[in-house]
Amino acid sequence: MAQVLLVEDDAAIRSALTRALRDHGHGVASVGSGLPALSAAVENRPDVVLLDLGLPDVDGADVLSMLRAVSDIPVIVATARDEESEMVRLLELGADDYVIKPFTALQLNARIRAVLRRSGRTEEDPVITVGGLRIDTRSYEVQVDGRPVELARKEFELLVALARRAGEVVSKRDLLAEVWQLAWGGSDRTVDVHLSWLRRKLGETAAAPHYLYSVRGVGVRLATPPT
Repeated sequence: MAQVLLVEDDAAIRSALTRALRDHGHGVASVGSGLPALSAAVENRPDVVLLDLGLPDVDGADVLSMLRAVSDIPVIVATARDEESEMVRLLELGADDYVIKPFTALQLNARIRAVLRRSGRTEEDPVITVGGLRIDTRSYEVQVDGRPVELARKEFELLVALARRAGEVVSKRDLLAEVWQLAWGGSDRTVDVHLSWLRRKLGETAAAPHYLYSVRGVGVRLATPPT
């Protein structure tokens, strides 16, 4: 998948995240402080940097600023600081995304994939096909059995997020993180409303699903229709 530079000073968290990321197919190099992280990012040019803020030598926000002065490598900030003003400040400093501790491995993997897609660094096939559903992520075109389907941007991004993991149940929290960039969570109603609109445009309903199946208390699954 991706080459990840993990910057985390807590050895136990660093070890757990390294295992989790490798379980999702990523290559991982890890460091425990800011200055070595800068050197590793510039010399090794990873696909993405996962950056903790509470580092022992240099604050992570300063590492972000220094890295942005010399590189455009995508940076996902991992932090326990959940104030909106802090989030805005980090984004203005050049962060591509952020996750609030604690977070799941699935959520982190979704954020990495989303950042890589936005930066054009992913090797994923730009055309996704599930049964008669065809999604072209380059042209934002969707077809169902050859019939064009017009989707709003968030409807399209929701469909892509589910289609990339066809057959898997994706939690609403992970969808909020990937599609709406709500690292701290949000209302399930947001997903439900867009899912309803998406179903209508695909020609199905919650009571009679064709592609989109809700799993109560768990999430949503996009699957090949039964023959």
